[in-house]
Amino acid sequence: MKTTFAPLGQPLIRLGKLFLATLLLAMGASVARASDPNGVYAFVDRVVFEPSAANPERIQVWGGFALAKGRGDEYSAAERGYLYFKLRPGEEEICKKEWADLKAVAGTSQIVSFGSRHDTGTTLRKPDAKVENPDVYPKGWGMNKVRPRNYPPLNQLVDLQSRKSKIESPPKPAPAK
Repeated sequence: MKTTFAPLGQPLIRLGKLFLATLLLAMGASVARASDPNGVYAFVDRVVFEPSAANPERIQVWGGFALAKGRGDEYSAAERGYLYFKLRPGEEEICKKEWADLKAVAGTSQIVSFGSRHDTGTTLRKPDAKVENPDVYPKGWGMNKVRPRNYPPLNQLVDLQSRKSKIESPPKPAPAK
């Protein structure tokens, strides 16, 4: 009869590997949460479709905005103004659906996010700026309603909402070329 001996350290090694894998996963998850992928946090006061709501080619989104800066979770200070977009070529229907979502939250005080931090072509325009040269609508993960939480860009937007805008109506768009 042959006797085999299982070393006592083997279960401990397995347990150690499991602990190490769990620790690495937890660290990776916390790193992933520290990077905010959203390009824009906003509250939407009003939306203007151009040339018409039935067949929009461009959109003015009026309200308060905090735009992503660089990597991580840094955002510009929240400001009032407007964003001016045109349809993203090849993704017109997706843009129109997101624009309808933006229209649906206009005037509700709901803070939303859209676009991607990696799509850096979004320009915040001052309320009195001429409506011209629209940016391409940023591709991201759709428009999402944001739960209230203690996060600097959201806190700034809530503070900005409490102050009334002095702009009563948007400027007229530049004539089409």
